[in-house]
Amino acid sequence: MSYRAIVVGLGGLGSAALYRLAAEIGPGVLGIEQFELGHQRGASQDHSRIIRLAQHQEQYAALAAPAYKAWDEVEAESGQQIVTKTGGLVIEDRVARRGIDTGARNIEGYTAMFDRFGVGYELLDADGLTARWPQFRASGDLLALYQADSGIVDAARSNAVHIALARAHGAEVRARTPVRDVRPDGDGVAVVTDDEVLYADRVVVASDAWTNRVLAGTGASLPLTVLQEQVTYYATPHLAEFSPARFPVFMWHGEHNFYGFPVYGEVATKLGQHMGGHETTADDRTFDPDPVRRRRYDAFVDANLPRFGGPELYTKTCLYTVPPDQNFVLDALPEHPQVIVANGAGHAFKFAALIGQLLADLTLDRTPSHPIDAFRVTRPALTDPSFPRSFHV
Repeated sequence: MSYRAIVVGLGGLGSAALYRLAAEIGPGVLGIEQFELGHQRGASQDHSRIIRLAQHQEQYAALAAPAYKAWDEVEAESGQQIVTKTGGLVIEDRVARRGIDTGARNIEGYTAMFDRFGVGYELLDADGLTARWPQFRASGDLLALYQADSGIVDAARSNAVHIALARAHGAEVRARTPVRDVRPDGDGVAVVTDDEVLYADRVVVASDAWTNRVLAGTGASLPLTVLQEQVTYYATPHLAEFSPARFPVFMWHGEHNFYGFPVYGEVATKLGQHMGGHETTADDRTFDPDPVRRRRYDAFVDANLPRFGGPELYTKTCLYTVPPDQNFVLDALPEHPQVIVANGAGHAFKFAALIGQLLADLTLDRTPSHPIDAFRVTRPALTDPSFPRSFHV
């Protein structure tokens, strides 16, 4: 069978690309997922991701407001709520971070981008933070940045909505269909499954931890590190205090970088640590939480958010698939421009609705609607073997 476009991988980025392509092309678009839809093996499961205008790098700050607009478009067409605004905090424990090279990843880095892009914000010291949100226990040399538009994007729900909208526009979806090879074939691409060989004018590979396996037939291989990360849900008895209307999403930059959510998706709060998980592969990863990180989370909660905690509801793992510079990959392969590659570097979900449009632009040979030069596959981080890993921890 032949298609105008095939999307391989239907997590956050792939499902968004499938929807945007189907909205333009209609029938003639196919989405392929190797596991069941909504599976728990990759990076796009679970209820919640933070969405925020707060970015410390220009390439992401430029995409932040357009990402909100893209989610608005998805909500308007589907009639489904995907984004819940809670307000959001970036909290910097300056004592804990003293001597740590943070680059622009401090409060001033965020405010510089806010000022540049005309975004309103508030700065609070420890007393101001606890006066506004007494759920926190904070003192000393601590600085907090508040931005009212931050909130939650529902990951699992948005994937399902993107796939449903794609089907409504005529896309075909095949689950439980591993792709064994993607082979450039003249000006098109052959996509090999266990049952048949499919053909397409263009293919989008959004396969995250499986990217290099899918790309093997193209001769391309990206220097990607797969990390096993985890989050814990706490069955706090203090539900009203941590409702989305009364408690914001937050990032806490200290000795370790934590992020947290109000009660959402489960009757529980949620805490994670950004980066720091052990290296693994899609095949070797386990679903067993790291007890060291579990204890680290508990200690953080006890010290800084004592009523946020409670009996552990569960801890679950996921995968980050990260280039050496921890920047996205959104580009066509130079040797095979009919193959477009998408990688979210462990922090793309907040942008997923917009990235779907950008991938559609690339697939349809258009200039992307927003700047993505920083995410080219030809940049030194992906082509120079000596390029050092510089993860934003």
